[in-house]
Amino acid sequence: MSGLLRAPAEIKYAEELDWLESVDDGPKPFSWRLSPKMVRLFVLGSERSDGLDREIPQKWYGDRSFVERSIVTLASDRGLLLIGDPGTGKSWLAELLSAAISRNSTLVVQGTAGTTEDHIKYSWNVSMVISKGQSRESMIPSPIMTAMETGAIGRFEELTRSTSDVQDALISILSEKYISVPEMDSDNIVFAKPGFSVIATANSRDRGVNDLSSALKRRFNFVRIPVVTNKKSEAEIVRFRTEELLRRHRIELDVPPTLLDVLLQSFADLRASSAAAGSDDEKLESALSSAEQIGVLEDAILHSNFFGERELTARTLASSLVGSLARREPEDLAILNKYLHGVVEPRSREEGGSWPEFLEGGRDAIATLS
Repeated sequence: MSGLLRAPAEIKYAEELDWLESVDDGPKPFSWRLSPKMVRLFVLGSERSDGLDREIPQKWYGDRSFVERSIVTLASDRGLLLIGDPGTGKSWLAELLSAAISRNSTLVVQGTAGTTEDHIKYSWNVSMVISKGQSRESMIPSPIMTAMETGAIGRFEELTRSTSDVQDALISILSEKYISVPEMDSDNIVFAKPGFSVIATANSRDRGVNDLSSALKRRFNFVRIPVVTNKKSEAEIVRFRTEELLRRHRIELDVPPTLLDVLLQSFADLRASSAAAGSDDEKLESALSSAEQIGVLEDAILHSNFFGERELTARTLASSLVGSLARREPEDLAILNKYLHGVVEPRSREEGGSWPEFLEGGRDAIATLS
């Protein structure tokens, strides 16, 4: 659907999912639209050994075991909790799994300090309650309740951002698999149908905000998603997302492999610097994730397309990197300036290539922001 700013996975890959469903002869748990093997194939892409008549592209980049454990969990009666640093692809994996299993990834509750029990259970259409009383017709089911009624996957983003009261309400849903509606005299229990499960995500950096209780932890299988540090895997992720960006904006602009190498190496250097730092003041506030690399490259591409000469340069890339990562002033600017002088400057003298222009662009961007 070209009219959507961002189509959910089940719409974006509808033709592919239809085809996979048509050739899928594997056993399917409950009301699943695809078998576990086909779900894995949809997420991780096909290989020649799969013997398919068409290639299925890879959509999520990470360890195969993470995806397999996630699928096995969803086929059980336990919830799935994807936990990791910001930008590690937790939400994207949850969306892909929901799209493949239920063909609906939009049954989502966003956890915040303002999330209430109503957001995960139900609320009421006040005008209908006044005119007709409290009934199923006047009830507004939450996305989680809708998932229960349809035997689908419900998603809970940023679980640890919600308060303990909300988390406690989720315990009964995961344990009992029903929601009681005491306001109604009859038909006052909503039971979960086979296939219902919950995928929750949590940022490891939110530890201490609203920690999960032991009771809630027992209802989830944990899958920890690490930051991708393998250079080849990171390059594939960034290239995949960049190609999507270029297609969406209909931009005809090449990303030189040398500049992609500069971006990957810069993030690797900054991660190493953060790991060796003695205090938080010596670390960038950024998580330096693959998602942030993509953001830096996206910003540079759009700037080059709209305001440059429709050619990505090392100078523009450096300016984008500084602008994206300098969130605290002056701390982050000082860390980036130290990196440019201590690492990029010697490298530009020794290796040449795109590094001298990258150094110059970074210095100019820091001077502008200082």
